[in-house]
Amino acid sequence: MANGCFERNLYKWYNLGMASVTLSQFRSQQSDYIAVAQREPVEITSRGVGRRAVVVSPEFFDRAIEALEDQADIRAAAEARRERGGSVSHEELMAELGL
Repeated sequence: MANGCFERNLYKWYNLGMASVTLSQFRSQQSDYIAVAQREPVEITSRGVGRRAVVVSPEFFDRAIEALEDQADIRAAAEARRERGGSVSHEELMAELGL
């Protein structure tokens, strides 16, 4: 994915399918909202502050972290290509690795 594409798609997904509850509602029905978070993110809001937190399933969290790490790897690889002029020969790589 292009830089930022994952973040935009994730944000769109959140806005399309996210339950929103106040902090006091979440406190009084915590187990119910944690169950909802297994299917869709749950936004917790507070008067005067707006969004305080978002509860997501462990699976969603793991996928999001993995995708963000992938994006960081893609950016780092692109930066490395810019720094080295675009390519490294097989012989240069083997010499650099000491093989």
